[in-house]
Amino acid sequence: MTEVGRGMGRSQFSRRAFTTAATAAAFAPLVMSGQASAAPVDKTATAPTGVLPRRITLYAENLPNGEMGYGLEPGKATIPGPLIEMVEGETLEIELVNNSDVTASLHVHGVDYEVTSDGTRMNDSVVEPGGRRTYVWRTHAQGRRSGGTIEPGSAGYWHYHDHVVGSDHGTGGIKKGLYGPLVVRRKGDVLPDKTFTVVFNDMLINNRRGEGPHFLAKIGERVEFIVITHGSAFHTFHIHGHRWADNRTGLLEGPQDPSRIIDTKTTGPAESFGFQVIAGERVGPGAWMYHCHVQSHSDMGMVGVFMVADEKGNVPGHDMGGMTHNPDMGTMPH
Repeated sequence: MTEVGRGMGRSQFSRRAFTTAATAAAFAPLVMSGQASAAPVDKTATAPTGVLPRRITLYAENLPNGEMGYGLEPGKATIPGPLIEMVEGETLEIELVNNSDVTASLHVHGVDYEVTSDGTRMNDSVVEPGGRRTYVWRTHAQGRRSGGTIEPGSAGYWHYHDHVVGSDHGTGGIKKGLYGPLVVRRKGDVLPDKTFTVVFNDMLINNRRGEGPHFLAKIGERVEFIVITHGSAFHTFHIHGHRWADNRTGLLEGPQDPSRIIDTKTTGPAESFGFQVIAGERVGPGAWMYHCHVQSHSDMGMVGVFMVADEKGNVPGHDMGGMTHNPDMGTMPH
């Protein structure tokens, strides 16, 4: 369902860069994920089955240029790391294998865990180079406490990251790219056809300099964006031509849902949110910009493109023949 990837983009963004195949080929690689379909077919999340926890293995690795990343296979680390999806009520055991040359860890937001899975030096839950450790994440559904108040469930758009590289707060690891998205869904939540992750990390998007990644979907596909902020700056995410509801899922729950409809959202360090849109709904196919709307930030390259293709796979006005797909951006299992 989901792909994540990275690469070095061009130093400047302009519409003119799309006008020929040669310049398009030099553009940042497109992220093409999920299964294509002509129209959205709503699928819904189902409750976890069985009593045994699900298990995955995550690898922390060194990348070129002094960066680091998480991956689901040795030698396959990416920035951001792979999307991890859970459904409320599910338990996930993650074995972190540290193939890097420094002590690393795994710290998560939004779900339940014991101190042994905190991912901090304070709780002695880190992984030395060449070592491995299992972290346990648990989720629960919304319920009523004995006193009558409501206990919130785990569902939401969250994230995970290192908490030890460079400092006891993981500042160095986050700067290098040790982070990734986590989605916890409720039973019955509508599932997307494709999921794209946008991480503001100081003045970079997904640790790319000069320009953020470009995403590709076909008109009518249900597309999910996950937006995460790291670093020390506040940003304002904006996407052209598409809007969403400012609530947990980004979807209206009914005709009387009072959620505000937005196309711009301000986000600070360690915050995360997500939403779904129908690609090109009421606006058609085309190249739709997304960017940080802090003007100086977008001028510095915090901008990318959401490419919506028509039924034949073409983006009007743009030569798709020169667009190349980076093989490192293959579908990430979850």
